[in-house]
This record gives sequence, C-alpha cells and structure tokens, in this order.
Amino acid sequence: MPGPCNLKKKKKLQVKRDKKCISLQSIVDNPQTPPPIYEPIATVHANLNDSYESEVESTSDGVPDDESLPHAPNIYDPGNGPRVRSARAFLSSFFAQPPSLDDPLCAEFAQEEVLQMLCTVLPEETAIILWYNKSRSTARICPSCRRLYRLGDNLPNLIEDEQCSKEVARPPQLLREQEISGLCSPVCFILASFDYPGAIKTTWGNMAEEIDDYTWELLNGPGEGRGDMGLSMLLKMARLDDLGLGQLCLPDVDFGSDEDNPSNHSRHQERVH
Repeated sequence: MPGPCNLKKKKKLQVKRDKKCISLQSIVDNPQTPPPIYEPIATVHANLNDSYESEVESTSDGVPDDESLPHAPNIYDPGNGPRVRSARAFLSSFFAQPPSLDDPLCAEFAQEEVLQMLCTVLPEETAIILWYNKSRSTARICPSCRRLYRLGDNLPNLIEDEQCSKEVARPPQLLREQEISGLCSPVCFILASFDYPGAIKTTWGNMAEEIDDYTWELLNGPGEGRGDMGLSMLLKMARLDDLGLGQLCLPDVDFGSDEDNPSNHSRHQERVH
C-alpha cells in the first residue's frame, strides 16, 4: 500500500526526470560548436617542410651560391713568407706591383700580347707568374711555392732545420736564379727541375748562353714524365732572352740569325721545343 514515504520517493524521481529533460532541451535549443581538434605535431612538420622547400627553390639544385660562402684570403702566410693562392686575382689586388716601364726589357714583357702567348704554352697560373716576374724589375712570385718577395729579401727557410736556422751566406746562384725565373730557394728550384735531375747543377743560376749543349739535350728530353704544372717548361723559357716565344709561336720565322757563326743560331733554335 502506498504510504507517505513512497509518495516522497516518487516526487524526487519526477524532479530528476524534469531536470534531465530541461538540460537536454537547452542543448537542443542552443547548440554549441565543438572545439577544434589541433594536431600540433603535423602542423610543425608541415611548416618545416614548407620552409625547407622554399630554401631549396631559392638556390640551384639545393646547393648554396658560392657568393654566400666565405672565401679564403688570396694572400696568406704559413710562417715563412706570404703566399699567393691565385695569380690571376693577385694581379688586380693592391699588393701587385706595377710593371717596371722604366726598364726597356720589363716594358717589352709587360705587353698584354706577351701574356696571351705565354698562356698558349703554359698553364694559366704558371704563365701569369712568369709574365709578372719578367715585367717587374724586383717584385717576384715564386712559381713553385707561390711565395711573394722582392729581390734582395732575406727569405726564411722553407724547411725548418736546426742547421739551416743558422745564418749562412747565400750562394750567388740563388740570387741569380731569383732574378731569372723567380724560384726563391734551392728546394723550389729542385722541384721545378725534378724531371731533369742530371741538369740541376748546370742549370741553376745560368742563362741560355751559359748552359752547355749536353745540359740542353737533357732539358729538351722527355724527362721523368712527372706532372709539374709547366714548371719544367718555365725553367727553360726563363733562360732565353725572349722566353722562346719567337720559336714557339712563330717557328717559321728566322729570329736573330748569326751570319758569322751559323752554328750558334742552330743551337739556339733548339733551346725550347
């Protein structure tokens, strides 16, 4: 039988039902948009990919331009004298000495046509160094080690040695060789003449007329077959008054024939080939 307690329970249940209906009705009447779903990891990866693709598109084949990379200085000093990395770049730098136009021989070699002819016989860097040395009276670049110096400078030794560190008188052949070819030390001369070991002593510090025929035969021989960037050719050309360009570039023209002694002319024609 229903009593007072049962009536109270029914009323409470009815109130709860009414509240649920009201809350459901309010959601239906006032719908709310659900909060957006974020994917932070995917978004970050997408942004990184976009920025990478834009950087790749700004450069060719994904490789940075050379202009954006730092360049090594053209003149550097390893501790025993300044060196030149690029002879071509050095010519347009502040450190390059102008041609010695007051010297007739240097002025003759300073012509641009002489450099162009040298480039047809020697590698460009070697040709520029030979042309620079022959068109300047005292300024020199060593063709072997690329050391920058002037005639008369007391140059440090290239090889550190306790015995070499002592003050030793420089042989006259060294000073003469620096003037002739620009090779700054005995080590550099040996490297330049390495293909012709039998001609090292008789060639060092001597011009063409001071070298005997046997030595010229060695110099004009096939050598040892080692690549030397044109140093052995420079070694021979530097000994000739005209660098041998007349014979190399105009072989059919008779240069400086000697009517009194034709044998001298025939020997000089074979100096460089």
